Amino acid sequence: MSDNDLLDYLVVGAGPAGVQMGYFLQKAGRSYRIVESGAVPGTFFTRFPRHRTLISSNKVHTGWDDPELNLRMDWNSLLSEENEPLFTKVTPRYFPAADDFVGYLADFVDRHGIDIAYHTRITEITRPDHFVARAEDGRTFRARRIVMAAGVTKPYVPDIEGIEDAENYTEVSVDPAEFTGKRVLIVGRGNSAFETADNLVETAAVIHMAGPGSLRLAWQTHFVGHLRAVNNNFLDTYQLKSQNALLDGHVRSIRKQPGGGYRVTVSFDRVDEVLKEIPYDRVIIATGFRFDASVFAEECRPELAIKNRFPAQTDAWESTNVPDLYFAGTITQVRDFKKSTSGFIHGFRYGVKALHRILETRYHERPWPARELPATASAAADAVIERVNRSSALWQQFGFIGDALVLAADGTLRYHEEVPVDHLHTAVGRGVFGDAAGYFTVTLEYGADHDQVNPFEVTLTRNSQQEAGLDGRYLHPVVRHFRAGELIGEHHLTENLENEWDSEEVHREPLRAFLDGELEGAVSPA
Repeated sequence: MSDNDLLDYLVVGAGPAGVQMGYFLQKAGRSYRIVESGAVPGTFFTRFPRHRTLISSNKVHTGWDDPELNLRMDWNSLLSEENEPLFTKVTPRYFPAADDFVGYLADFVDRHGIDIAYHTRITEITRPDHFVARAEDGRTFRARRIVMAAGVTKPYVPDIEGIEDAENYTEVSVDPAEFTGKRVLIVGRGNSAFETADNLVETAAVIHMAGPGSLRLAWQTHFVGHLRAVNNNFLDTYQLKSQNALLDGHVRSIRKQPGGGYRVTVSFDRVDEVLKEIPYDRVIIATGFRFDASVFAEECRPELAIKNRFPAQTDAWESTNVPDLYFAGTITQVRDFKKSTSGFIHGFRYGVKALHRILETRYHERPWPARELPATASAAADAVIERVNRSSALWQQFGFIGDALVLAADGTLRYHEEVPVDHLHTAVGRGVFGDAAGYFTVTLEYGADHDQVNPFEVTLTRNSQQEAGLDGRYLHPVVRHFRAGELIGEHHLTENLENEWDSEEVHREPLRAFLDGELEGAVSPA
């Protein structure tokens, strides 16, 4: 296509989300183009993470032959009908090198013939009628719809007096020798901050890390964006008195000294004391990234949310104030912020798939894929059991993406896979899923208050795996019945050590009984 053609979709950014969207658009035969500022897909990963090791799992040996099950343990591969290429064939490393992922994305693009215009940095997006995107080199692209998949490209810099004089994670040297014998403050307590601290443990004299609130650990919260075990060696050096410390509080000011170094004022959350001023040789800001909305003209600039870090989005990943402007990739985490996995490849790849289905439904008259089931509790239970024991989407996007059993007004049942739960509730009300007398959601979820419990504390009891219908704290299937958006029934399948919910007595029979009761009066009982 020429640059002047009116596209159905312009996708901005050829990272994993943009490439994933390109795959689905290509398969559907839509007119699209992906624009990428860099020379390769995944340009962000040529620089980040700075220390060049990913913390996304790459489990090659699962013991399973089922490609769908394997995606539960493969956090880097993109989705495709061909199931090729897979990142697990690139490297056996459980925490792989970032450069390997850049190479994998290039292989995926070549394998599927995805249309990408490289060296194309978009500098302005306007909307006189359709969207018009202007590139730095003067080219323009016109599109009915835009999918922003450019990620979070600008450092998020908190409002701290003097912070402009500090060094940012994006630019600071990663050579530990440059910090030999230095007193170092790292502002921020996410994985990038801990990754930086671990890199300096052998050379720095003192390392302090500062941030407000309680430190959240991924092994307890089940949110992979919280501190990962692979990055938490620094905590040992703090608790075992090795001159390092975690400062629970706010950095109030950073003052660069005329003779070198800094004086930093900190207020502490846990102690009632006056502000403390602490000297440092180096100060590093590692407080994350944010979405850059500056390329949008005023008439089509999306509203922002969560400290202006992400674009505000509807349940369909559409801008809340700019129609036909959609989002894909890590910026979609605004919808399940610090709860599920939309900020990460193993989560947002399913979000992109669902977004594509939403676009196909809205603009191309292609309904959400479905299969009809016999209108019995037994048939519904069998379908649910099969899916929860195999689905990777429900596993990775726990509580956020689910399957839907839609009960039509004539009593028939339709099974729709991988629907964002929030979207399902609004879409059913608009008739997107047909004339629905009611519907069931099928999700995998952790139990209530699961993140408040230490999973390694043996004095805290867990539910027996022989007891059905309990809201276990560990991951387990949940089936809920809704009518007109109102919850009218709920059933929890008990947790299982091997995540196999197929016991006739413990899993199937209680589920059948629940569904039989919920369907009574609407369809013939099993």
